[in-house]
Amino acid sequence: MGFFSRLKGAIRKIKGKLTVSAILVAIIIIWGIAPFSVALKDAMLQGTDKMPCNWEVLILEVSDGIIHPLTKTKMCLAESKYRPGFFLTTRYFLLFYGLFVVVGIAKAFPKHEYEDIENGSSDWCENGEQYRVLSRHKGIVLAEKNYLPVDKRGNVNVLIVRRFWCW
Repeated sequence: MGFFSRLKGAIRKIKGKLTVSAILVAIIIIWGIAPFSVALKDAMLQGTDKMPCNWEVLILEVSDGIIHPLTKTKMCLAESKYRPGFFLTTRYFLLFYGLFVVVGIAKAFPKHEYEDIENGSSDWCENGEQYRVLSRHKGIVLAEKNYLPVDKRGNVNVLIVRRFWCW
């Protein structure tokens, strides 16, 4: 099992979580990063020599940005004075969040090549290998196209474990 097939399996396993993560990133950028970037820039512009950041302006702008996030996002994208801070903050946030995504994908990697294969199925065999012991046409039913022949010499003891449905 190659690296890329294992990576594909890991991504397929956590595809729903990745979708939720992408939606969460968009929400955090709109509701968190954009209002904070606008508020920080405005607070820095109204700061003094003694205090470079006006905390009152920062708190008021952040609270206003949380109430009106789309307006602040539009300001970040349209006005050139907010754009550099917004993109810098977004870049660092995406790098930080990307590390968590990489760790999640690494934890979802299959531990061995038979991880998602049903135990006892004929998927463990290759190129009809099971038909050296089993029959394809008649006998005791084991699986869809696997029969244990009754005229076979040797041990034909069978333990069949299956679900019992009772409705």
